Amino acid sequence: MVNRTDPRFTVRQHGASATAVPRAGGASYDAGLRKYMLSVYNYMASGVLLTGLVAFLFAQSGMAEQLFYSGGILRWVVMLAPLGFVLALSFGLNRMSTFAAQATFWGFATVMGVSISYIFLAYTNTSIAQVFFATAAAFAGLSLWGYTTKKDLSGMGTFLIMGVIGILVASLINIFVGSSVLQLAISILGVLIFAGLTAYDTQKIKNIYFQVAGTDFMGKSIVMGALTLYLDFINMFLFLLQLFGNRE
Repeated sequence: MVNRTDPRFTVRQHGASATAVPRAGGASYDAGLRKYMLSVYNYMASGVLLTGLVAFLFAQSGMAEQLFYSGGILRWVVMLAPLGFVLALSFGLNRMSTFAAQATFWGFATVMGVSISYIFLAYTNTSIAQVFFATAAAFAGLSLWGYTTKKDLSGMGTFLIMGVIGILVASLINIFVGSSVLQLAISILGVLIFAGLTAYDTQKIKNIYFQVAGTDFMGKSIVMGALTLYLDFINMFLFLLQLFGNRE
């Protein structure tokens, strides 16, 4: 029986029933948090690996070359398709079942692999591998810092999101301008912004655990956390590849 005066626990209402949720600092809470974060990282890493495998196989098949060099409007459909999955998860998550959210995440990772398969046409396989492992090391360090730091990183959020919007606008402008200097600046800022977002999002996902622990929403929260960190990783990787990748 839960002692309501025990500071390690709080009681959360779910409809007609009440659920006891361990409070931060307790051994039960810490164990649950570790399991929750491990699930997020497992989903995120599996999504990245699926994307990489699809991208490599699509490029090796020769279909990537046909799509990106002579695909016309289809090329843009494929490149923008991942955005549709992200929007579906972001705005439709509450109406989805956990299984539907997971299926959407795997669908997104697959389509993302097709959309970035061009990197195997533009860069050498060696440089892609080197940048990937460099990104993985940087991501691990930044995420670990975001998880362990006592500093509140919430103040970074607005600034970083504004930075993302800024580089999106600059990237659209550069499609028409074609400036190599502007592209270099976008790549440098992109790396810095998504490095910051990696730490910020990790702390945010960690803090969200207290709100979803013991609820039916926890499975969907794991998927959204994985999607968030996946996007941080992939974007940081692509910007680093633009900076340090050796072109074919």
